[in-house]
Amino acid sequence: MIQPSKLAPGSTIGILCPAGAITMEKVTICAQVLASWGYQVRIGKTVGTQFGHFAASDLDRQNELQSMMDDPEIHAILCARGGYGLSRIVSQLDFTKIKAHPKWVIGFSDITILHAALQKHGIQSIHGPMSAGFGKGDAGLPYIIALKQMLEGAAMPVEAKAHQANQLGQSEGMLVGGNLCLMTHLIGGKNQLDTKGKILCIEDVGEYHYNVDRMLIQCKNAGLLDGLAGLVVGGFTDMKDDATAFGETVTEMIQRITKGANYPISFDFPISHDLNNMPVQLGATYQLAVTENAAVLTKI
Repeated sequence: MIQPSKLAPGSTIGILCPAGAITMEKVTICAQVLASWGYQVRIGKTVGTQFGHFAASDLDRQNELQSMMDDPEIHAILCARGGYGLSRIVSQLDFTKIKAHPKWVIGFSDITILHAALQKHGIQSIHGPMSAGFGKGDAGLPYIIALKQMLEGAAMPVEAKAHQANQLGQSEGMLVGGNLCLMTHLIGGKNQLDTKGKILCIEDVGEYHYNVDRMLIQCKNAGLLDGLAGLVVGGFTDMKDDATAFGETVTEMIQRITKGANYPISFDFPISHDLNNMPVQLGATYQLAVTENAAVLTKI
């Protein structure tokens, strides 16, 4: 899997909206922080606009993403937000030039669709903070600084506190995954995730408990939870109902569905739609060590 080059002072980061819309105000804060790090910033035409549910029309979002992927003067692409929309354009994208000259693509949530496509073409990408994450003040600073370090070539270990539901163990494997809903959506398509022998990370937001259960069962039936090197469970935030209404928490669902698995499992990892969202390199090889004291994900 190809790792894009690290950024240097003067490198250009393009910001665009390949899915949902975001206000220019939130992107301006992000651009100011990136500029303070010494980067040039190019804000796309899809930022600050809206077209129904989306930031712009399918064609405009596709063309701008393609242009930034192909442009040799842009060294990284930061997706301003997720939402919904990449599924409508990803099959029309041409990955020839970005494969020849790889660059970092950064984002999470709906960007899981783009991450999966990049992996199919052998390119690593970053599951991490988007534009809104740059406006969280001091509380959000550790996650933004971790992204800066990763872009500069230093991927720091990500640690989670011990959890009573953790399954202890240590393993190595390529890191794949992202948003559970989008992973499930990819099943049966050309960009379906290949999880065999890999460390899978999952997270989600704003779901009913029954729907999380349904998605986990579909992933299980499709073989995505079998033969893993490890499972990293991030945040399942802003659930639309209480666990008592369904009868199980998300943790209990995962325990039931992975019962008998012989790979390490870590819960409550700081990868989520919430403030706690550490960047990780999808497509890179990591070591997952889950002990009685903590769980640590370390890039090898």
